[in-house]
Amino acid sequence: MAPNDHPVFIDHVLHQITTTNNIRDLNHVLKNGLARETKEAVLASSLSSGQDPLTVLDVQVNTLGVLYILSARVSGSSSAHPPWGIVQEFCRRFNPEHARLAPDRITKLAKGIQRMATHYGNPSSAITPLSDLVTRYPPNGSYLTTIHPIFLLTCVTTRNFLPTLPVLAQFITNVDTSISPDLHYTDNLAYHYTGGVALAALKRWREAEEYFEICVTSPGTYPAALQMEALKKLRLVQLISTGKISNLPKYTHPLLIRLFKNTSYQVFINAYPHNVDHMREIYEKERSSFTQDKNMGLLNQAIARAPRWVLKKLTATYVTLHLSDIGRAIRIEDEDEVRALLLSMIEANDISAQISAEGTVTFSDPLPQFTKAQVDTVLKDVQEQTALLASLEQQVGRSKDFLSKAAKPSDPEWAHTAEEEIFGNLTAQHGMWDENVYS
Repeated sequence: MAPNDHPVFIDHVLHQITTTNNIRDLNHVLKNGLARETKEAVLASSLSSGQDPLTVLDVQVNTLGVLYILSARVSGSSSAHPPWGIVQEFCRRFNPEHARLAPDRITKLAKGIQRMATHYGNPSSAITPLSDLVTRYPPNGSYLTTIHPIFLLTCVTTRNFLPTLPVLAQFITNVDTSISPDLHYTDNLAYHYTGGVALAALKRWREAEEYFEICVTSPGTYPAALQMEALKKLRLVQLISTGKISNLPKYTHPLLIRLFKNTSYQVFINAYPHNVDHMREIYEKERSSFTQDKNMGLLNQAIARAPRWVLKKLTATYVTLHLSDIGRAIRIEDEDEVRALLLSMIEANDISAQISAEGTVTFSDPLPQFTKAQVDTVLKDVQEQTALLASLEQQVGRSKDFLSKAAKPSDPEWAHTAEEEIFGNLTAQHGMWDENVYS
């Protein structure tokens, strides 16, 4: 803990934290009531009694006060670092509504947790408290905060990819500068880029493709360097996943597309998957560049899966082929290896085929398959849409404007019938009918 240089001041701060009933007034005092030059030192100091102020405060009741003190302590010198258990308890139990009054301190805390864990030689230990912060601080998982890229970067650099999945399962659709005023355009790029890296490492190719594409297509005056790196990985992920690249959305920055066309990645894509010799030539020639981009793993997987996509294209041309013919086409001599590749593709539903005992392969169009869960989901959607349409129809039917227009005669020679005269008189005497009659 820091030397006891400011005992009176920290005691005064503690008194304010424990006695102020208005949380916004307390935030104003903690934010503006201390001199900027000594503020962090005061917050990081101990009480006049030598006691740690964090042991006096309750995390839930005194969230704001603990946040100010804790963020100062984790960002200061190692002598001021708080016990790790207090850091974990705060992230697990803090009051989100109170913490949102000091968003800059939340960012400071997240960065400090990452640095503190690295300082003690265990960067992975920051994952759990950062995960609690990133899931509990925003109103819901659709909000992007400054914690998101810090959390993902910690997971990726320590190769702990699984903890990212609950966060990445929810797409970002909201940005609120009141809860993250220091959020920048680059935070969005960094979050989606590192999210794509984590998902690609877990071989969740389709999801990784979505995250890389969001990074690549994020609007900006000029394309960022990180967007080019995301585009390189996006193209390789697409080759691994489907054997071909997909068109980018029209709102992608055109300069980014032009710059990519002049890279060795585009040359590799042009050779993929048929021209194996050219692919390997590019691989060897540009090895240092690919290594620097940290894309060797993706390239190796793309090359390894090239025979798979050559074989899949054969199914569009041929109905039957022998294993030896397939082996020549995909440049694999061992028929057992060809058979194993076919079986893996059949199991993955990449193709539909049967292999006879003589080694003849018969291709067929895959039959549509639906799980019970998929059928239940479709039925539920249909029921919801039916209920919605019925509700809308009922609302329109109750509308006075609709009823007046529906009752307005379009034929000038139209005349009231006897029954209509009766109902008209009843309406005039008793007013409009109950609007809930059809409910």
